[in-house]
Amino acid sequence: MDISIVIPVYNEEESLPELAEWIVKVCRNSGLTFEVIFVDDGSSDSSWKVIGELCRSDSNIKGISFRRNYGKAAALHTGFGLASGDVVITMDADLQDSPDEIPELYRMIKEEGYDLVSGWKKKRYDPFVKRVTSRFYNFTARIWSGIRLHDFNCGLKAYRNEVIKSIEVFGEMHRYIPILVKEAGFKKIGEKVVQHRPRKYGTTKYGLDRFIKGYLDLLTIGFITRFGKSPMHLFGLLGTLMFLAGFIMAGYLGGRKLWYVSHNMRAPLVTDSPWFYIALTVMIIGTLLFLTGFLGELVNRNSPERNKYLLKDKINT
Repeated sequence: MDISIVIPVYNEEESLPELAEWIVKVCRNSGLTFEVIFVDDGSSDSSWKVIGELCRSDSNIKGISFRRNYGKAAALHTGFGLASGDVVITMDADLQDSPDEIPELYRMIKEEGYDLVSGWKKKRYDPFVKRVTSRFYNFTARIWSGIRLHDFNCGLKAYRNEVIKSIEVFGEMHRYIPILVKEAGFKKIGEKVVQHRPRKYGTTKYGLDRFIKGYLDLLTIGFITRFGKSPMHLFGLLGTLMFLAGFIMAGYLGGRKLWYVSHNMRAPLVTDSPWFYIALTVMIIGTLLFLTGFLGELVNRNSPERNKYLLKDKINT
């Protein structure tokens, strides 16, 4: 099969028939064999009923439904597990992503050898605040990850099948899939300017909280990708530095006390100095950080994923 198209759905009953018809038309006109996988993320409207009707009308359309709303990352992860096409394309269900982009995305993966091609909605039809905030997060993600993409969170993306089988999308990490792909060892990541269409039906499912979550998710994925396998490298280093800083401060106070005593001078009480309590606090925090790293290593040691590695190729094995 040439293409699997994975589409998370949450309360998009009005747009689904038009979207499905559009996708089927584009794929058939391009001579591509395909499957469309709708993942209903616990919709409270008639989305699942509409998906059922679409599945019965065309055997290329498949559907799966969650019992409750788990989020876009869960929907993508489930869809990725079912996808069997050589190229896997994701898009949103609100008709703001154009299915006309599918043939070119497929070509870029198959002919130009990209592992991932991410859409770039250069001209957006979003509110001003959302556009400005999106630019800020994308700039931060570029600096943090070193991946030269303008739109990390664009729902329209294309992957080689091997790529989506090698990553785990969880929590709210769908925003930073390119970073997960890079950390999995797939380096050829490209970008394509895609059409962003005005919303035709319904309203956006994201509120202002997405901006806070996006920032926290970037910190989380940065920590996991860099220190997930070796938490002691972060917590142990910070703990050691803080303990040494506290020890040096305490050593200075103790040395000053001995200097006064050796010169038969009345020495001030060590506990009268605020530096004593600062040194004590810093040493305690340093010890706790070190123990955190140690416990993290124990947890990682017992993880079933600790020796899971992705192979690039095999010869005579």
